[in-house]
Amino acid sequence: MDSEDDMHDANDIESLDDDFYSGETEDAPMDYYSDYDDEPDDYFDDADDSDRIESRRPEQNFTILNESDIQQRQEDDITRVATVLSISRVAASILLRHYNWSVGKVHDAWFAEEDRVRKTVGLLEKPVVQFPNARELACGICFESYPRPRIESAACGHPYCISCWEGYISTSINDGPGCLMLRCPDPTCGAAVGQDMINLLAPDEDKEKYARYLLRSYVEDNKKTKWCPAPGCEYAVNFDAGSGNYDVSCLCSYSFCWNCTEEAHRPVDCGTVAKWILKNSAESENMNWILANSKPCPKCKRPIEKNQGCMHMTCTPPCKFEFCWLCLGAWSDHGERTGGFYACNRYEAAKQEGVYDEAERRREMAKNSLERYTHYYERWASNQSSRQKALADLHQMQTVHIEKLSDTQCQPESQLKFITEAWLQIVECRRVLKWTYAYGFYLPEHEHAKKQFFEYLQGEAESGLERLHQCAEKELQQYLNADGPSKEFNDFRTKLAGLTSVTRNYFENLVRALENGLADVDCNGAASSKATTSKNAAGSSKGRGGRGKGTTRSSSSNRMTDDNYWSCEHCTYANARSATTCTMCQQQRR
Repeated sequence: MDSEDDMHDANDIESLDDDFYSGETEDAPMDYYSDYDDEPDDYFDDADDSDRIESRRPEQNFTILNESDIQQRQEDDITRVATVLSISRVAASILLRHYNWSVGKVHDAWFAEEDRVRKTVGLLEKPVVQFPNARELACGICFESYPRPRIESAACGHPYCISCWEGYISTSINDGPGCLMLRCPDPTCGAAVGQDMINLLAPDEDKEKYARYLLRSYVEDNKKTKWCPAPGCEYAVNFDAGSGNYDVSCLCSYSFCWNCTEEAHRPVDCGTVAKWILKNSAESENMNWILANSKPCPKCKRPIEKNQGCMHMTCTPPCKFEFCWLCLGAWSDHGERTGGFYACNRYEAAKQEGVYDEAERRREMAKNSLERYTHYYERWASNQSSRQKALADLHQMQTVHIEKLSDTQCQPESQLKFITEAWLQIVECRRVLKWTYAYGFYLPEHEHAKKQFFEYLQGEAESGLERLHQCAEKELQQYLNADGPSKEFNDFRTKLAGLTSVTRNYFENLVRALENGLADVDCNGAASSKATTSKNAAGSSKGRGGRGKGTTRSSSSNRMTDDNYWSCEHCTYANARSATTCTMCQQQRR
């Protein structure tokens, strides 16, 4: 039986739960519905609807770049280096490629030791060999003599005929991006061959390839820029570190983690995601299943799964050995005296003597491990499927239903943004909820209090999301099928927007808590002092900028927000004082 230290006191859980629903912390108590302390329809003013939506979004620490953006940034960096160092654009491009397109590193290295940098990257100040008065020169590759106009050389001065240069450059470009670091054909020379030589001597097809390699190198060699990993996407992402949030949303609608380039996985860290993905594809789970659900044939040792009710087993050809499933003895030694077809006295007697204890223990452990993994994986995969369906519904809503609803309800599309916002929130919450199952799988079993609190929060999050999903999916349908405007549509608008707000805030708090390792619960199972303080601070108020009003939480069971509203204990929605049932979750007022 668990000790008191291993379990949460019910009051502690209620205290922590209130903090998650309200979003309150010790330093900054807050109210989900501070935006609703005026008339409900005031929230949906068309003039500032989009402003409110934008203000709720966190500040982005990344920039999405298309091909022209990348090209412009690359040109700007080359120009900046060429101007500051007083060198040609070709030389600036060579320097930037060597230093992974970091302008700062180029400047630091150049001003610290220019000669060493020139030698390293192959930017020579003067030719190594000179032929000032020669009318003809011998090519260093084919050794044929050519007039000076038919001879070209890099900054080093080594002479090669145009035909040999063309072959050398074409071969290098077709070999891949290594052509960006092309050097003089002379094995003893390190002079760089720049884009000016490529444009002069390469055919148009090779010029395009070289330009493509150069453009891609700006993304692939730059530590602050990466390609979006979505299949077929050609956008790049420039990331500014510092916020601690690595989630990136591309314009192609794919969200991924900047750090590990897997799909976005907050609140789970990259290490846990790597372990989870490996486990989902690892052979170890197959072996666990085999161990838990099969037994080896006593003769050939191949694993056999029991698919009939009888204990009489027959191995597959060519073995065909007949044996008892329970004791693994030859079936010829069995009969009515040993218990018949559905029992085995030998097995029961041997089990009492401890003969099968170790094998049974290993099988039982494998079975429990497999069942636990299956529990988390099925729910992880189920939320992934729900997210994919929600993405499809969101696309359908944006391309078809919004326009239809605008015509039916006689409202401009700008006033229907709350529906798109709801679906975007559903998609995001499905993603978060999916990864909470990976989080739960790796939560240590011995931390009973954290596990209990985590499962409670996860269950509440799932319940809230289902309410929002059902409202956006099922309740919206009657308005899509309507022939004309509906008087109840504004009530539906208030309900859906309110559920979206509640769900958003709850999931944001859930993510923060999991990222902090459920710090509100110590390892002994007691609620931390911070959570208790936060609960005690629930009576403080939060003003809303520009409105001159605030919403105050009461410690009473109804948690009155002000004289005109009462806050539901279950979902925190601010209901009209006259209402006896919560508009959001239909819970009775207590």
